[in-house]
Amino acid sequence: MRHLLLLCLTLGLTSPFALESAQATRPATQRLSAAAAEFGARLSADGDALGRPFAVVDKNAAQLVVFRADGSLAGSSDVLVGRDKGDDTVPGVGERTQSRTLRPGDATTPAGRFESWPGRNLSGEAVVWVDYAAAFAIHRLRPGAGQVERLRRLASPSPLDNRSSAGCVVVPVAFYDSVVQPLLGTQRGVVYVLPESSP
Repeated sequence: MRHLLLLCLTLGLTSPFALESAQATRPATQRLSAAAAEFGARLSADGDALGRPFAVVDKNAAQLVVFRADGSLAGSSDVLVGRDKGDDTVPGVGERTQSRTLRPGDATTPAGRFESWPGRNLSGEAVVWVDYAAAFAIHRLRPGAGQVERLRRLASPSPLDNRSSAGCVVVPVAFYDSVVQPLLGTQRGVVYVLPESSP
């Protein structure tokens, strides 16, 4: 199974996962970013996730790829990531996020390996915490004034306009409910965020 997954990911073959919801942002046949595919294959082979489900975030491609605990591919989706470029967590950003007092440069999606766990934010919304102290989570696209614009950004073929979150990885509702929630929203997992500028 791992050899088949490695071959499929290396060749960039389509995922078997299809989203049929109107909120899906990619056609039913999805392709993985080359960086996420290569990294996911390496993780599946070396067992770094320690038998837990895991996800790879490719900020440059604005994509989230989720894997089951056995290393098999569960699905991929376009996502929104932090509007500010950078691979580090800005000191104090968690408190400023909660108080809605973010400063220019605060809204980065930090790179690295993170132990994730299911939880709830201050509004009671189910999220997958990636770094609680930094208020960094994977969550559904929320309703509200910016929803239409964020849906437009998710539907765009270019990842360049997917930089619009305060740092969290924002996922279409259908993908969160069908892939993220069952795997990362019910147990501990590992989230790998690929760097965009640092090695």
